[in-house]
Amino acid sequence: MAYDPDNIFAKILRGEIPCKKVFEGDHVLAFHDIEPQAPTHLLVVPKGQYVSMDDFTANASNAEIVALFRAVGDLARQAGVAETGYRIIANGGPHARQDVPHLHIHILGGRDLGRMLPPAP
Repeated sequence: MAYDPDNIFAKILRGEIPCKKVFEGDHVLAFHDIEPQAPTHLLVVPKGQYVSMDDFTANASNAEIVALFRAVGDLARQAGVAETGYRIIANGGPHARQDVPHLHIHILGGRDLGRMLPPAP
């Protein structure tokens, strides 16, 4: 999957589409998902043009990598889900059903999220 500079997260990062921002740093933007799947549903997006986690970890600077993962932990604590539990999800590629070709991490919490996948047959 190639990076599309007109994807929705690129437009949000450029300020062309509004978001309900919860955090912004030099390398990361975090905001509320517009279609939340849990009481807490945040998206954490690196500001660089990275398609997926494998692209990000292969090509991002150490500062970008640290900033992204520190933001995820900090936001989970700030949202009040760190103690009860939360899930982080980053879909990568067609089999994972990645819809937007810009790396983004979902933070979900605030209720029992159930099993991540059904047991294998």
